Amino acid sequence: MGEYVARHGMDHVPRALACLHALTQRFSAEFAIRPFIQRHPEATLRTLEMWVHDPSAHVRRLVSEGSRPRLPWGLRLQTLVVDPAPTLPLLRALQDDPSAYVRRSVANHLNDIAKDHPDLVASWVREHLADATPERLALLRHASRTLIKAGHGATLAAWGLGQSLRGKASLTLAASAVRIGETLGLQVRLVSTHSAPQPLVIDYAVHHVRANGERSPKVFKGWKLTLAPGEERDLAKQHSLRPVTTRRLYPGTHRLEVRVNGRTVAGADFALRPTRPRP
Repeated sequence: MGEYVARHGMDHVPRALACLHALTQRFSAEFAIRPFIQRHPEATLRTLEMWVHDPSAHVRRLVSEGSRPRLPWGLRLQTLVVDPAPTLPLLRALQDDPSAYVRRSVANHLNDIAKDHPDLVASWVREHLADATPERLALLRHASRTLIKAGHGATLAAWGLGQSLRGKASLTLAASAVRIGETLGLQVRLVSTHSAPQPLVIDYAVHHVRANGERSPKVFKGWKLTLAPGEERDLAKQHSLRPVTTRRLYPGTHRLEVRVNGRTVAGADFALRPTRPRP
């Protein structure tokens, strides 16, 4: 029904938006509202400004979710990709919404913006961390996830994670070669040489071989911890090398790198071989 409204409501914008207002409270309308933002941005954004105060959390969520620049599987709102300024007042009004459902959407919206305007989101985080409630802290942390994994300096600094590791790090892989579909064990050893505690975010990047033979990194979440003065810490993880719908795996020499507070501190190569043939 949302698709019907999107296709046939372009010449009846107020009526169409009123219909989506009703539909989103029963299912969802974030895909259907995007063509209206694209073709009738002023009228639609004026309506969204009113909806931030709607008593329904579903409607308030639609304000954020429907205007996300890069909503997965949705129409990309290229104008907002280039300039997200029109939606920032909406996000500001909703980031402390009483509904976790709405706040999660705001975090994802900010994460979308971070992919094209990382410094803007870093500034947003720095501005809104002051006196933040636990709920807002969770929102800002989720909004920062892409930038933290990418090692964005201003974002790391906003979270107090801008310092390099004071100490040593080593990486050990459980095998030098594995097959597609198997798992690879990795062990990280951290040794502090600092006299103060160190808050650390430890992620790892796998540089996958692509179809053209080049390598492309994909960052995976690891650990978040505080390393005590002089402490030695061992961390272990099993990394799956099973193909997924969003990533095809190709045989070749891959590289795995450990990143601490966004900086590469250790790495090792491993061979990825074709799936074992069936007997």
